[in-house]
Amino acid sequence: MNIFITNDDGINAEGIKILAQEISKIANTYVVAPDSPRSASGHAITLHKPILINDEFIAENVDAYSTSGTPADCVKVGIEAILKDVEIDLVLSGINNGPNLGNDVLYSGTVAAAIEGLIERKPSIALSCNSSKVSTEEYEEAAKYTVALIQKLEGNLDKLDEIILNVNFPKGDKKGVKITKLGERVYNNVMDDRKSLRGQRYVWMGGDLADVPQDKDSDIVAVENGYVSITPVHIDMTNLSKMKTLKDLDIEDISL
Repeated sequence: MNIFITNDDGINAEGIKILAQEISKIANTYVVAPDSPRSASGHAITLHKPILINDEFIAENVDAYSTSGTPADCVKVGIEAILKDVEIDLVLSGINNGPNLGNDVLYSGTVAAAIEGLIERKPSIALSCNSSKVSTEEYEEAAKYTVALIQKLEGNLDKLDEIILNVNFPKGDKKGVKITKLGERVYNNVMDDRKSLRGQRYVWMGGDLADVPQDKDSDIVAVENGYVSITPVHIDMTNLSKMKTLKDLDIEDISL
């Protein structure tokens, strides 16, 4: 099996190094990751400047590269250029330092890289730890869970043909694994509006999570209760029921 690994924390992040080392025990392992952190970059791609590529060393038996691009760039360039002669069987993105839960997946470079894998028609999994400062031991445990998940899916990767799996590992002891849906993450945003010494207006954006009710089968509830959350995420954002609503409003009759 040929497994492709990327992330949004950068090529030097501990999470990707530990994941690559663990995956290399069961598969041919290829890493293409950003040359510096690209957290919360979403699904941005680079069109107006070249994407630089450098050889890297992560571990023995791991073929590794960094690029100046985004996480989505890394998947696109990795599969279509750097590794164009390798038939990739599975794309992994992570292990992220911090969770990617609920609607935060819309901002996540980690999840975007997995989605780009799906666009490249590869089974893809995003991996994140629910901690702001993930320890080496937590990364190692998450990597072992990932190997176990891959072995469970082996022979059935075609079942991921229309989705990615978004996996979040809880902090501390694991009670088990739950298949979940995306919950809702709402923030009390703070816009700290300032002026520089030269008179330039600027804003520091931040905020804290708001406490909102969650469905019991959401990823947020699962992780908070000590379970590894696995969410099948679909990228078709068309609301089919609203198509009928708009047609009933005779919008298609507009003419000039």
